[in-house]
Order: sequence, then C-alpha cells, then structure tokens
Amino acid sequence: MSTTSKIEWTEKTWNPTTGCDRISPGCDNCYALTLAKRLKGMGQAKYQNDGDPRTSGPGFGLSVHPDSLSEPLRWRKPTVVFVNSMSDLFHARVPREFIAQVWDVMARTPQHTYQVLTKRPERLPRVLADLPELPNVWLGTSIESDDFTRRADSLRAAPAAVRFISAEPLLGPLPSLDLSGIDWLILGGESGPGSRPLDLGWFRELIAMARDSGTAVFVKQLGSVWGRGAGADNKGGNWSLWSDWLRVREYPRIAEAVAR
Repeated sequence: MSTTSKIEWTEKTWNPTTGCDRISPGCDNCYALTLAKRLKGMGQAKYQNDGDPRTSGPGFGLSVHPDSLSEPLRWRKPTVVFVNSMSDLFHARVPREFIAQVWDVMARTPQHTYQVLTKRPERLPRVLADLPELPNVWLGTSIESDDFTRRADSLRAAPAAVRFISAEPLLGPLPSLDLSGIDWLILGGESGPGSRPLDLGWFRELIAMARDSGTAVFVKQLGSVWGRGAGADNKGGNWSLWSDWLRVREYPRIAEAVAR
C-alpha cells in the first residue's frame, strides 16, 4: 500500500516490489531491512518472505506484488512518487516483464512524477532499451563512496527525462564523481543505529562540483552523528541549526532536462 512519505524530496511512496540484498557499504545499516522485520512481525502480507540472512533478512526477500501495480491509477491529485522505498526495482531478480508493467502504469499516469532510485544502474540501459522514455520518470542511483562513482556512468547511459544521484549515506569524499548529464544531486548523512560520521567538507566539495556542472542540489540531512553532536534531532535534519551554505534544497529544472 502506498503511503505519504516523510522523505523530504518526495511526497508518496509506491512499492510494487519489496525486499532486496545488500551489495555495498551504503547498505550496511539499511533502514528498509530493519523496517521489513518489524512489518513481518506485524503480519503485513508484503513482508512474509524472508531473504538470505547473509545479504537480506526477515521479511526482506525480493518479492513482486502485481496487486500493487494499479495503485497510482487511483490517485487523482498529481503527486511526486518515490518508487520502491522498500526495494530496488532493478534488482536482478525483478523480471523485465514486471518492470515493463511498472513502466506501463507510469505511462498511463502522466500527472504524477516518479522517482526511481537504484544501486544497480548497470541494468538500466539493458532493461530500458525496449521501453519508452517517459517525461514523468526520473532515474537515479545511489553513490556512497568514491569506489562506486562508476554508477554515474551507467546512469548516463540510460534514457531518462531527469537523472539524479543520491549521495546518502555519504561515507567519504567523491573526487572521481562526474556530474555531467546529472540533473540533481541529493546529499545526506547516515541516520539510525550504527551511523557513521559525516565530514561536512565532503558536502562543500560536492556542492561546488554541482555548481560547476549546473546540477541542482538538495541537502537532505547531516546524519545522526552530527545531530547528536549539535544537540539536534537524531537525523541531523534540523535546518535551523545548519550553516547558511548548507541550506540548499533545489529541484532539477525539468524543462531544461527534458529538452536536453
């Protein structure tokens, strides 16, 4: 079932698939894995499939939900939708045929804007080659450290109206990151148990890089370690305590991105 989202850069979540597997350090403290275990205990039908304990966990086995496909068809108000907050649509075990069904729903609801974020962008060009490029679909990838900046190359190779990078949780500087062809950069420190520290210098460098490339910047939060140190909230998201240069919450210039 879709829900109104507390994520600052979207409005609603839609999960036609659930579950995933950890593939890189940014997944170590995955909020969705923890939440899935709780939802399984509550008896939520979507979260009864357990994943491999080495990479996943209780209630977090990769599952497709055809009965969830029709949800956006019932939303009358134009909405910004984060697709799969509890999964990765481009996980290797999500069938191409099911992704095509998701694309069909998004094509039939042009009033909504869909944000699709993946840690597996190398699959994007292959899967999307036979699907229409939709002006209401934004494609993004997560990059947590310089070891994974190659994900941006795969993202650039995919057809998309808007391309974005989520550098959250940011675990180190990204000197190798190429922001050419990237319309939006989200920055965030890690929150929750076991959170790793954020060096604000990494944000400063990335904001400067974005300014040089014409990429819009959205600073989401500074993370739990910063938040505790500042006597703030446990996500470091209290805007009023930030330095002025951090108070940046821009969105991509849609018309320019689509015309690119």
